[in-house]
Amino acid sequence: MWNNIIYILGGLKLIGALYVTTIVFSLPLGILFSLGEISKKRALSKIIQVYTWVFRGTPLLLQLFFVYYGLPVFGIVFAPFTAAAITFVINYAAYFCEIFRGSIQGIGVGQYEAAKVLGMSYSQTMWRIILPQALITALPPLSNEGIALIKDVSIVSVISMHDILRNAKEVVAREFTITPFVICGVIYLALSTIIVLLFKKLEKKVSF
Repeated sequence: MWNNIIYILGGLKLIGALYVTTIVFSLPLGILFSLGEISKKRALSKIIQVYTWVFRGTPLLLQLFFVYYGLPVFGIVFAPFTAAAITFVINYAAYFCEIFRGSIQGIGVGQYEAAKVLGMSYSQTMWRIILPQALITALPPLSNEGIALIKDVSIVSVISMHDILRNAKEVVAREFTITPFVICGVIYLALSTIIVLLFKKLEKKVSF
């Protein structure tokens, strides 16, 4: 049993690497896309709206299949981890974009007027006044996405990547017992709990 637990836990390295990669790249992209969506440049805004519509409206698993199995048809081949990272970053950036857009648009117009009186440009107003407040109000939905990401990472097992779920399935197939699935569930529950606690601590720290 102990050896099986160690083997299943071996998938944590993959989960951690993919989780961090997704967060590091998708958060900044989400912010930039949200600014583009609310900009006065209609063409840019429409393009981003279509992007979020497509990637929020289609299954993440389908997107992963397209990147890993579909793009090679056009001569574009990625290693499993690279394909997964690209898919997750693009997908979650679309969700973060809508979260940040809602948070930015929820800031009162008085904030913009006050910044204008102080002689700030639009970009200065955004980066110094609006975005810091929007990031705070966006924390609860970001927490939900952070938990969803941990669970979504499990789909990489379909492209032969050894996360904890795939490792658990291998043990089940070898020993004909469902105990590894229980262990896998406990691990995911523990990871989700850690993320929830981290976000709650962060929300408490930045709350006014």
